[in-house]
Amino acid sequence: MEIIVIGGGIGGLTTGALLTKEGYQVTILEASNEWGGSAGKFSRGKFLFPVGATMGMGFEEGGLHHRIFKELGLSFPAIAMDEIMRIYQGSRVMPYYSDRNRHLSECAIQFPDYAEKIVSFYQEIWKMGAEIRKLIDPLPVVPPVTFAEWRGLLLSLKPGTPLLLPYLRKTMGDLLLKHNLMKATGFKHFIDGQLIDSMQATSENCSALMGALALDIYHEGAYYTEGGLYRVAEILQQYIENNGGKTYRRKQVQTIRREHNRWVAIDQKGERWKADHLVNNLPVQSFVPLLPEPLQKQLPSKLLKRSQLSQWGAFTMYLALDEKVIPNYTALFSQVLSSEGDMTEGNHLFLSLSKSNDLNRAPAGFRTLTVSTHTELHHWDTKEKYDQYKQELTEKMLTGIERVIPHIRSGIELQMTGAPRAWERFTKRPKGMVGGFPQTNEYSLFNSLSHRTGLDGLWLCGDSVFPGAGTIGVSTSGYHVYRSILKDNKKTKLN
Repeated sequence: MEIIVIGGGIGGLTTGALLTKEGYQVTILEASNEWGGSAGKFSRGKFLFPVGATMGMGFEEGGLHHRIFKELGLSFPAIAMDEIMRIYQGSRVMPYYSDRNRHLSECAIQFPDYAEKIVSFYQEIWKMGAEIRKLIDPLPVVPPVTFAEWRGLLLSLKPGTPLLLPYLRKTMGDLLLKHNLMKATGFKHFIDGQLIDSMQATSENCSALMGALALDIYHEGAYYTEGGLYRVAEILQQYIENNGGKTYRRKQVQTIRREHNRWVAIDQKGERWKADHLVNNLPVQSFVPLLPEPLQKQLPSKLLKRSQLSQWGAFTMYLALDEKVIPNYTALFSQVLSSEGDMTEGNHLFLSLSKSNDLNRAPAGFRTLTVSTHTELHHWDTKEKYDQYKQELTEKMLTGIERVIPHIRSGIELQMTGAPRAWERFTKRPKGMVGGFPQTNEYSLFNSLSHRTGLDGLWLCGDSVFPGAGTIGVSTSGYHVYRSILKDNKKTKLN
């Protein structure tokens, strides 16, 4: 049986690798020059830059990436970090520890007036997170569509699952309010910083259940990967090639058709690719326009509506630095939060610094730094606004980075920026949209999009569908597609 996967991001490559293992004839079509999508890489001279952030999750024993690599008979080197990141917030510098007790102790030091309330808050959050992790361990499909998916979800329920029901429509803001922490502006700002990076929403709107999982999973393990997370994509791509699959770059699909009960993908040069199943590892805003109107009308209304929505954009700076200007104590991952409370437009920065002597990214004596901020796309919708705002935001971000590396300007060997148009050009994200839909109650869990399109043999994975953004999220969606294709194929054979 033949499978086409459109998009060589980590979600699509996960699906492709797992199906290759099962003996399917898999073809990956990637539009860009690199594997990994938003977790890809690019090189400039002697420097290599991860496109996005490089913090790894899910590599611990039993973690999703660990499970997938084990299933494929592969291994992946990742370095566990005791200090996950360092937070720069006004005059405050706060290490964020993986160990839960150390984290609580640090919170007590940083926010002494609210120490008891913060402990109570985290106890509830972590209790929720533990129950959610038990629930999702079998990787049930949400939202369930078929009888088998409903059955799988029901079988995944644990004795503690009913404890989660009161939180189903709550937000993280509700939990902060419950623990009398809404007036703890510094702590709330700190929590918002974690949520905007992982859930694309702040506490006011972020789903309580998804937010609890995000804040809990940091303490299950955070990792540095030599070179960057693109290596996950490259290992999966190589696995597919080594086991009989085909992988192609610079193949941008323009049209998807249904002919003689098979799916056909047509690329920019008119080359036709045929398969029994077609997996789209694309944002839904890119996927839906590929279908002719009669097929679009057969899609679920929720999917059609979501395909019309915009998402966050990202503005990213890529810097190669002389190591001499980097203080010895600098963490590999940092957040810089402005005192105003806003989480976009340079007021919140996420910094990913290459490890000293990570020769995959920079020669000896140099290190690379990737810095990103969320941005609203309307700031970039005309050339005049685009050029001016790019200059303004670059300067604002450099000033923010100086909070972490005070003498950075004197050590810049190479400086580049990635505004939304660059994201669109190099990663093929429509209008530069990244990160999937915000994990609010409106878009998450049972209100998220299924990996099923409603059309036989046509599937979705990636950050547009459950469970959302991040390498764990897209890999989960890729796993769901793989498992569903296996089950559907078994049914076909039985019939």
